[in-house]
Amino acid sequence: MRRACKLDRNHAEIVEGLAAIGAKVQSLAPMGGGVPDLLAGFRGFNILLEVKDGSLPPSQRQLTKAEAQWHATWLGQRAVVHSVLEAQIVVINHAVRCEENGRQPKA
Repeated sequence: MRRACKLDRNHAEIVEGLAAIGAKVQSLAPMGGGVPDLLAGFRGFNILLEVKDGSLPPSQRQLTKAEAQWHATWLGQRAVVHSVLEAQIVVINHAVRCEENGRQPKA
């Protein structure tokens, strides 16, 4: 039997901060297995975000073994974020890079 997922303290505020810039956000935290906490869509592009609590000491912000394994084998876009501002910057920069590289957003 699976136990309930534990959300980082800043999970909800990061979701709200991304919504404030126009991103659509889906929490994937209940999936477990190292899958990142959030799926963010912005300007037609998607990126997976692992949320870590930036107020914790660095030793407590490390990826778990399952997260590290997932990140090491995933072939798509993903990032680890520690704050609302960092998440907003990552999502905006991802969309800009995609646009600059001529990738077309999904309709």
